Amino acid sequence: MDYFVHPNALVESKNIGLKTRLWAFSHVLSGAVIGAGCNICDHVFIENDVVIGDNVTIKCGVQIWDGLHIEDNVFIGPNATFTNDLFPRSKQYPEEFARTVIQKGASIGANATILAGNTIGRNAMVGAGAVVTNNVPPNAIVVGNPARITGYVSTVPAQAKLLEGNLDVKQGVLGRSAIAGVSFLNLPVIPDMRGSLSFAEYGQYLPFIPKRYFLVYDVNSREVRGEHAHKKLHQFLICVKGACSVMVDDGQCREEYLLNSPNLGLHIPPFVWGVQYKYTSDAVLLVLASDTYDPDDYIRDYDQFLSLMGEA
Repeated sequence: MDYFVHPNALVESKNIGLKTRLWAFSHVLSGAVIGAGCNICDHVFIENDVVIGDNVTIKCGVQIWDGLHIEDNVFIGPNATFTNDLFPRSKQYPEEFARTVIQKGASIGANATILAGNTIGRNAMVGAGAVVTNNVPPNAIVVGNPARITGYVSTVPAQAKLLEGNLDVKQGVLGRSAIAGVSFLNLPVIPDMRGSLSFAEYGQYLPFIPKRYFLVYDVNSREVRGEHAHKKLHQFLICVKGACSVMVDDGQCREEYLLNSPNLGLHIPPFVWGVQYKYTSDAVLLVLASDTYDPDDYIRDYDQFLSLMGEA
Protein backbone atom coordinates (compact mmCIF):
# COMPACT_ATOMS: atom_id res chain seq x y z
CA MET A 1 0.00 0.00 0.00
CA ASP A 2 1.11 3.54 -0.77
CA TYR A 3 -0.92 4.87 2.17
CA PHE A 4 -1.00 4.23 5.92
CA VAL A 5 -3.84 2.48 7.74
CA HIS A 6 -3.72 2.19 11.53
CA PRO A 7 -4.19 -1.40 12.77
CA ASN A 8 -7.39 -0.34 14.53
CA ALA A 9 -8.91 1.32 11.43
CA LEU A 10 -11.43 -0.37 9.13
CA VAL A 11 -10.80 0.69 5.54
CA GLU A 12 -12.89 -1.13 2.91
CA SER A 13 -12.15 1.24 0.00
CA LYS A 14 -9.20 0.65 -2.33
CA ASN A 15 -9.45 4.17 -3.79
CA ILE A 16 -7.00 5.81 -1.38
CA GLY A 17 -4.35 8.25 -2.59
CA LEU A 18 -0.60 8.23 -2.09
CA LYS A 19 0.65 9.08 1.42
CA THR A 20 -2.81 9.44 2.92
CA ARG A 21 -2.97 8.44 6.59
CA LEU A 22 -6.01 6.84 8.23
CA TRP A 23 -5.86 6.67 12.01
CA ALA A 24 -7.38 4.50 14.75
CA PHE A 25 -11.09 3.65 14.68
CA SER A 26 -11.68 5.42 11.35
CA HIS A 27 -14.08 3.51 9.09
CA VAL A 28 -14.15 4.00 5.31
CA LEU A 29 -16.77 2.21 3.22
CA SER A 30 -15.91 0.58 -0.09
CA GLY A 31 -17.31 3.21 -2.46
CA ALA A 32 -15.47 6.20 -1.00
CA VAL A 33 -12.70 7.94 -2.95
CA ILE A 34 -9.96 9.67 -0.96
CA GLY A 35 -7.13 11.64 -2.57
CA ALA A 36 -3.43 11.88 -1.84
CA GLY A 37 -1.80 13.40 1.23
CA CYS A 38 -4.94 13.37 3.38
CA ASN A 39 -5.01 12.99 7.16
CA ILE A 40 -8.09 11.16 8.44
CA CYS A 41 -8.06 11.23 12.23
CA ASP A 42 -9.51 8.93 14.92
CA HIS A 43 -13.22 8.03 14.91
CA VAL A 44 -13.98 9.40 11.43
CA PHE A 45 -16.68 7.58 9.44
CA ILE A 46 -16.78 7.95 5.64
CA GLU A 47 -19.74 6.57 3.67
CA ASN A 48 -19.85 5.25 0.08
CA ASP A 49 -20.95 8.13 -2.17
CA VAL A 50 -18.16 10.42 -1.05
CA VAL A 51 -15.30 12.06 -2.94
CA ILE A 52 -12.44 13.64 -0.99
CA GLY A 53 -9.67 15.55 -2.77
CA ASP A 54 -5.96 15.86 -2.02
CA ASN A 55 -4.35 17.21 1.18
CA VAL A 56 -7.60 17.21 3.14
CA THR A 57 -7.52 17.11 6.95
CA ILE A 58 -10.49 15.63 8.81
CA LYS A 59 -10.15 15.80 12.58
CA CYS A 60 -11.61 13.41 15.14
CA GLY A 61 -15.29 12.59 15.47
CA VAL A 62 -16.52 13.62 12.00
CA GLN A 63 -18.97 11.65 9.85
CA ILE A 64 -18.85 12.14 6.08
CA TRP A 65 -22.17 10.96 4.65
CA ASP A 66 -23.30 10.00 1.15
CA GLY A 67 -23.54 13.00 -1.17
CA LEU A 68 -20.55 14.91 0.20
CA HIS A 69 -17.83 16.20 -2.13
CA ILE A 70 -14.77 17.66 -0.43
CA GLU A 71 -12.25 19.38 -2.71
CA ASP A 72 -8.47 19.80 -2.24
CA ASN A 73 -6.82 21.42 0.80
CA VAL A 74 -9.94 21.49 2.97
CA PHE A 75 -9.72 21.47 6.78
CA ILE A 76 -12.59 20.00 8.81
CA GLY A 77 -12.37 20.54 12.57
CA PRO A 78 -13.23 18.04 15.31
CA ASN A 79 -16.88 16.98 15.68
CA ALA A 80 -18.07 19.04 12.71
CA THR A 81 -21.45 17.69 11.61
CA PHE A 82 -22.77 17.20 8.08
CA THR A 83 -26.29 16.24 7.05
CA ASN A 84 -27.58 14.84 3.76
CA ASP A 85 -31.36 14.76 4.30
CA LEU A 86 -33.31 17.86 5.30
CA PHE A 87 -36.39 15.86 6.34
CA PRO A 88 -35.10 12.55 7.75
CA ARG A 89 -37.40 9.76 8.93
CA SER A 90 -36.37 6.41 10.35
CA LYS A 91 -36.18 3.72 7.64
CA GLN A 92 -37.31 6.19 4.95
CA TYR A 93 -34.71 7.10 2.35
CA PRO A 94 -34.78 9.72 -0.42
CA GLU A 95 -34.20 8.66 -4.01
CA GLU A 96 -30.98 10.66 -3.91
CA PHE A 97 -29.23 12.33 -1.01
CA ALA A 98 -28.66 16.07 -1.17
CA ARG A 99 -25.28 17.09 -2.60
CA THR A 100 -23.03 19.15 -0.36
CA VAL A 101 -19.78 20.62 -1.72
CA ILE A 102 -16.82 21.95 0.28
CA GLN A 103 -14.69 23.84 -2.22
CA LYS A 104 -10.91 24.14 -2.38
CA GLY A 105 -9.12 25.58 0.62
CA ALA A 106 -12.19 26.01 2.83
CA SER A 107 -11.98 25.48 6.60
CA ILE A 108 -14.77 24.32 8.90
CA GLY A 109 -14.40 24.93 12.63
CA ALA A 110 -15.00 22.51 15.49
CA ASN A 111 -18.63 21.57 16.18
CA ALA A 112 -19.96 23.46 13.15
CA THR A 113 -23.07 22.04 11.47
CA ILE A 114 -23.50 22.10 7.70
CA LEU A 115 -27.05 21.52 6.46
CA ALA A 116 -27.53 19.36 3.39
CA GLY A 117 -27.38 20.76 -0.12
CA ASN A 118 -25.17 23.77 0.57
CA THR A 119 -21.84 24.78 -0.91
CA ILE A 120 -18.99 26.14 1.18
CA GLY A 121 -17.08 28.39 -1.22
CA ARG A 122 -13.40 28.40 -2.06
CA ASN A 123 -11.19 29.49 0.88
CA ALA A 124 -14.22 30.27 3.07
CA MET A 125 -14.00 29.88 6.84
CA VAL A 126 -16.86 28.52 8.96
CA GLY A 127 -16.48 29.46 12.62
CA ALA A 128 -16.60 26.96 15.47
CA GLY A 129 -20.17 26.05 16.39
CA ALA A 130 -21.70 27.83 13.39
CA VAL A 131 -24.87 26.42 11.81
CA VAL A 132 -24.71 26.82 8.04
CA THR A 133 -28.19 26.98 6.49
CA ASN A 134 -27.26 28.60 3.15
CA ASN A 135 -24.40 28.63 0.67
CA VAL A 136 -21.24 30.34 1.92
CA PRO A 137 -19.58 32.58 -0.72
CA PRO A 138 -15.89 32.19 -1.62
CA ASN A 139 -13.51 33.73 0.96
CA ALA A 140 -16.34 34.58 3.37
CA ILE A 141 -16.01 34.21 7.15
CA VAL A 142 -19.27 33.03 8.74
CA VAL A 143 -20.18 32.58 12.40
CA GLY A 144 -23.28 32.08 14.52
CA ASN A 145 -26.63 30.29 14.31
CA PRO A 146 -27.72 30.74 11.61
CA ALA A 147 -24.29 31.48 10.17
CA ARG A 148 -23.83 35.04 8.89
CA ILE A 149 -20.98 36.72 7.06
CA THR A 150 -18.79 38.83 9.34
CA GLY A 151 -15.85 39.41 7.00
CA TYR A 152 -13.68 38.02 4.22
CA VAL A 153 -10.37 36.21 4.62
CA SER A 154 -7.12 38.07 3.93
CA THR A 155 -8.97 41.36 3.47
CA VAL A 156 -6.92 44.51 3.99
CA PRO A 157 -8.75 47.45 5.65
CA ALA A 158 -7.42 49.71 2.90
CA GLN A 159 -9.44 52.77 3.87
CA ALA A 160 -7.51 53.49 7.05
CA LYS A 161 -4.23 53.27 5.17
CA LEU A 162 -5.42 55.63 2.44
CA LEU A 163 -6.86 58.17 4.89
CA GLU A 164 -3.45 58.61 6.51
CA GLY A 165 -2.28 60.74 3.61
CA ASN A 166 -1.58 60.68 -0.10
CA LEU A 167 -4.43 63.13 -0.78
CA ASP A 168 -4.56 64.53 -4.29
CA VAL A 169 -6.58 67.67 -3.52
CA LYS A 170 -7.31 68.39 -7.17
CA GLN A 171 -9.07 65.12 -7.85
CA GLY A 172 -9.94 64.20 -4.27
CA VAL A 173 -8.28 60.79 -4.57
CA LEU A 174 -7.51 59.59 -1.06
CA GLY A 175 -5.30 56.88 -2.46
CA ARG A 176 -4.83 54.27 -5.13
CA SER A 177 -5.81 50.76 -4.25
CA ALA A 178 -3.52 47.77 -4.62
CA ILE A 179 -6.25 46.55 -6.98
CA ALA A 180 -5.78 48.12 -10.41
CA GLY A 181 -8.35 50.76 -11.24
CA VAL A 182 -10.02 50.94 -7.84
CA SER A 183 -9.89 54.38 -6.24
CA PHE A 184 -11.36 55.88 -3.07
CA LEU A 185 -12.36 59.52 -3.40
CA ASN A 186 -13.06 62.36 -1.00
CA LEU A 187 -15.73 64.42 -2.71
CA PRO A 188 -15.99 68.18 -2.00
CA VAL A 189 -18.37 69.42 0.68
CA ILE A 190 -19.83 72.92 0.59
CA PRO A 191 -21.49 73.74 3.93
CA ASP A 192 -23.49 76.81 4.83
CA MET A 193 -26.27 77.73 7.26
CA ARG A 194 -28.84 75.95 5.04
CA GLY A 195 -27.02 72.62 5.11
CA SER A 196 -24.28 70.93 3.12
CA LEU A 197 -23.80 70.06 -0.55
CA SER A 198 -21.46 67.50 -2.09
CA PHE A 199 -20.90 67.01 -5.82
CA ALA A 200 -18.92 65.26 -8.55
CA GLU A 201 -18.80 65.77 -12.30
CA TYR A 202 -17.10 64.00 -15.17
CA GLY A 203 -13.44 64.94 -15.32
CA GLN A 204 -13.59 66.21 -11.78
CA TYR A 205 -13.98 63.40 -9.24
CA LEU A 206 -16.28 61.30 -11.45
CA PRO A 207 -14.19 58.97 -13.69
CA PHE A 208 -16.90 58.27 -16.32
CA ILE A 209 -20.17 59.63 -17.70
CA PRO A 210 -23.03 57.71 -16.05
CA LYS A 211 -25.74 56.16 -18.21
CA ARG A 212 -27.65 54.60 -15.33
CA TYR A 213 -28.09 54.82 -11.58
CA PHE A 214 -29.74 52.64 -8.99
CA LEU A 215 -30.36 52.83 -5.26
CA VAL A 216 -29.99 50.02 -2.73
CA TYR A 217 -31.83 50.52 0.56
CA ASP A 218 -33.91 48.77 3.24
CA VAL A 219 -31.27 46.03 3.36
CA ASN A 220 -31.26 43.78 6.40
CA SER A 221 -27.88 44.10 8.11
CA ARG A 222 -27.35 40.34 7.73
CA GLU A 223 -27.71 40.40 3.96
CA VAL A 224 -24.97 40.58 1.36
CA ARG A 225 -25.34 42.34 -1.99
CA GLY A 226 -23.23 42.37 -5.12
CA GLU A 227 -21.13 39.21 -5.28
CA HIS A 228 -20.23 39.69 -8.93
CA ALA A 229 -17.87 41.44 -11.33
CA HIS A 230 -18.42 43.12 -14.69
CA LYS A 231 -16.69 42.65 -18.03
CA LYS A 232 -17.03 46.25 -19.24
CA LEU A 233 -19.04 48.24 -16.71
CA HIS A 234 -17.57 50.84 -14.34
CA GLN A 235 -19.40 51.68 -11.11
CA PHE A 236 -19.15 54.59 -8.68
CA LEU A 237 -20.58 53.97 -5.19
CA ILE A 238 -21.69 56.58 -2.66
CA CYS A 239 -23.56 55.77 0.53
CA VAL A 240 -25.74 58.89 0.69
CA LYS A 241 -27.24 57.88 4.03
CA GLY A 242 -26.12 55.49 6.76
CA ALA A 243 -23.20 53.17 6.07
CA CYS A 244 -22.14 49.95 4.39
CA SER A 245 -18.86 48.15 3.75
CA VAL A 246 -17.57 47.26 0.30
CA MET A 247 -15.12 44.43 -0.37
CA VAL A 248 -13.21 44.49 -3.67
CA ASP A 249 -11.20 41.54 -4.99
CA ASP A 250 -9.05 41.03 -8.09
CA GLY A 251 -8.48 37.32 -7.46
CA GLN A 252 -5.21 37.89 -5.62
CA CYS A 253 -5.82 40.83 -3.29
CA ARG A 254 -8.90 41.81 -1.26
CA GLU A 255 -9.58 45.22 0.26
CA GLU A 256 -12.48 46.58 2.31
CA TYR A 257 -13.83 50.13 2.38
CA LEU A 258 -16.37 51.73 4.71
CA LEU A 259 -18.74 54.10 2.95
CA ASN A 260 -20.28 56.14 5.77
CA SER A 261 -20.54 59.67 4.41
CA PRO A 262 -22.09 61.19 1.26
CA ASN A 263 -18.74 62.77 0.39
CA LEU A 264 -16.92 59.42 0.07
CA GLY A 265 -16.97 57.63 -3.28
CA LEU A 266 -15.54 54.33 -4.48
CA HIS A 267 -14.77 53.64 -8.14
CA ILE A 268 -14.94 49.95 -9.11
CA PRO A 269 -13.72 49.21 -12.66
CA PRO A 270 -14.42 46.08 -14.76
CA PHE A 271 -12.97 42.73 -13.68
CA VAL A 272 -13.08 43.54 -9.98
CA TRP A 273 -15.26 41.32 -7.78
CA GLY A 274 -17.41 43.47 -5.53
CA VAL A 275 -19.45 42.73 -2.41
CA GLN A 276 -21.48 45.12 -0.25
CA TYR A 277 -22.44 44.12 3.29
CA LYS A 278 -22.69 45.35 6.90
CA TYR A 279 -25.51 47.71 5.94
CA THR A 280 -26.91 49.93 8.68
CA SER A 281 -30.70 49.90 8.89
CA ASP A 282 -30.92 53.41 7.37
CA ALA A 283 -28.33 52.89 4.61
CA VAL A 284 -29.05 54.20 1.11
CA LEU A 285 -26.37 53.23 -1.43
CA LEU A 286 -26.26 55.16 -4.70
CA VAL A 287 -24.57 53.36 -7.61
CA LEU A 288 -23.69 55.21 -10.83
CA ALA A 289 -23.03 52.92 -13.81
CA SER A 290 -21.15 53.63 -17.02
CA ASP A 291 -23.68 51.83 -19.22
CA THR A 292 -27.24 50.56 -19.34
CA TYR A 293 -28.17 47.20 -17.83
CA ASP A 294 -26.77 44.18 -19.70
CA PRO A 295 -27.13 40.76 -18.02
CA ASP A 296 -24.37 39.34 -20.24
CA ASP A 297 -21.88 41.80 -18.74
CA TYR A 298 -22.13 40.15 -15.30
CA ILE A 299 -19.69 37.56 -13.97
CA ARG A 300 -21.57 35.88 -11.14
CA ASP A 301 -19.48 32.74 -10.60
CA TYR A 302 -16.28 33.29 -8.63
CA ASP A 303 -14.47 30.35 -10.25
CA GLN A 304 -15.29 31.77 -13.68
CA PHE A 305 -14.01 35.15 -12.48
CA LEU A 306 -10.70 33.60 -11.37
CA SER A 307 -10.41 31.80 -14.69
CA LEU A 308 -10.97 35.00 -16.65
CA MET A 309 -8.46 36.87 -14.49
CA GLY A 310 -5.93 34.10 -15.12
CA GLU A 311 -6.46 34.40 -18.86
CA ALA A 312 -6.02 38.16 -18.61
